[in-house]
Amino acid sequence: MGKWLHAKPEADRIRAEVAAEAGQWRRAGIAPKVAVLVVDGDPASAYYAEAKRKIAAKLGIDYELRTMPKEAAQEEMIAVISDWSRDDSVHGIMVELPLPAHVSSAAVTAAIDPLKDVDGLTPANRLAVMTGDPGLYPATPEACIRLLHAYGYELAGKNVTLIGRGATVGLPLFHMLQREQATVTVCHSRTADLRLHLDHADIVVAAAGRPHLIAGNMLRAGTVVVDAGINELADGTIAGDVAPDAIHTAEAVSPVPGGVGTLTTALLFANAMKAIRLQRKRRAKGGISR
Repeated sequence: MGKWLHAKPEADRIRAEVAAEAGQWRRAGIAPKVAVLVVDGDPASAYYAEAKRKIAAKLGIDYELRTMPKEAAQEEMIAVISDWSRDDSVHGIMVELPLPAHVSSAAVTAAIDPLKDVDGLTPANRLAVMTGDPGLYPATPEACIRLLHAYGYELAGKNVTLIGRGATVGLPLFHMLQREQATVTVCHSRTADLRLHLDHADIVVAAAGRPHLIAGNMLRAGTVVVDAGINELADGTIAGDVAPDAIHTAEAVSPVPGGVGTLTTALLFANAMKAIRLQRKRRAKGGISR
């Protein structure tokens, strides 16, 4: 029987750091603020936006939520983002995805000032993830790595099988794992024999978005598994990409819920604090917002 990699202890530590830094900024006359755009009609997006509001309040961070009708034009959404990007009182910007089919998510997120892009979605931050340059990195890939480190698992020299190559999690995580000096194998929908690649893995990270894709009998004993999948089942419950029976084979497994997702939310607000520091540095150098 393996152990569960619960994220709450690390998430609590990060939230305490964020709350302390937010208090320091307030005492210096700066009120940390994040602004979130959500489009009406997607219950999941509305739920996540409201959950972030509650966390922001506990951390001492101001929170502006702008809900737009699902019929809103792409140009209207870009206008809102552009206003926030120019507003010095807004330090972090988030766009709840997915957006309606008539809207280009890439175009909307590209309008975010990169130094306010706490989700790490803009082209500038995607490039920073690849190169290792300073920037705001996406929170879910960062959460996968931070969770492993929190439990003492190092990545240097380890064989990591990454399942999923999506632009939001899998692709940036590939680059981040490489910078951790891991040897990374990427599996995806065209991978012919997934079990073959699981069999030689020291660490498995699942980010495919397919519930219970990986069963316990597909893993070798001693594998450490990080489950970044969040899938809603027909009964309304949430499941990961890894089946619960993996705990009987693997050395350790992150639970869903209670694992990567818990840490992701904490890191989003840590990114908001980092964003303030980056914006202050830019201002000190005489730079201007986009």
